[in-house]
Amino acid sequence: MKRFAVIGLGQFGKKLAIALAMSGAEVIAIDKDRNEIEQICDQVSLAVRLNSTDEEALKAQGVDKVDVAIIGIGQGGQGFESAILTVVNLRQMGVKEIFARAEDLIAGEVFSKVGATEVIYPEIESAQRWAYKLIAPQIGEKIDFAPGYSLARIKAPASFDGKTVMDLQLRQKYSVNLVAIKRGEHGKGKKSEKSAIINVPMPNTVIYQDDILMVAGSDADLAKLPQE
Repeated sequence: MKRFAVIGLGQFGKKLAIALAMSGAEVIAIDKDRNEIEQICDQVSLAVRLNSTDEEALKAQGVDKVDVAIIGIGQGGQGFESAILTVVNLRQMGVKEIFARAEDLIAGEVFSKVGATEVIYPEIESAQRWAYKLIAPQIGEKIDFAPGYSLARIKAPASFDGKTVMDLQLRQKYSVNLVAIKRGEHGKGKKSEKSAIINVPMPNTVIYQDDILMVAGSDADLAKLPQE
């Protein structure tokens, strides 16, 4: 089981710490505000009030032994400086994976330069997700596997009903690749295919309305898939 340290229990850090703990992970939650610690102490493995710029205090709580540390310190006032020093401390302590929450791209660049292995942009990423959801409501869940490219889940629209993979020409028309098909429970396929997973769709595989399609491609091309 991975061990995590979440440092800075603002809205982002608190929700992340609780979510990790609910998933069964060992979580050390750290903040300098006593009220924040009291609110979360029953929901994580360990909740500690300390100053994360103090390397010895971090070591005393076993933070040097965690697998992943996430810094969610707010960056107003002296918060940004504290977050930077915390990243430096964690790097010197030998923590291999250090995720730092940044409020903008400049802050992210600074965190990367002082040792963060990954930068999280919650506000930017949330805005991008919502923009995409509004532009392409036909796209359900999607997994980003490279900047601008995703594996997405879509429900086959009525215009796909009864057509074969060859008929649809998804690659030629939309520059996306069909990876797999999950038959809809109320689809028109054979009884043996109801709720079945077709891992390797063939050119003659028929697609029915409400089948679930896993498709891969650029976000821009995925957004062009028909909604109806």
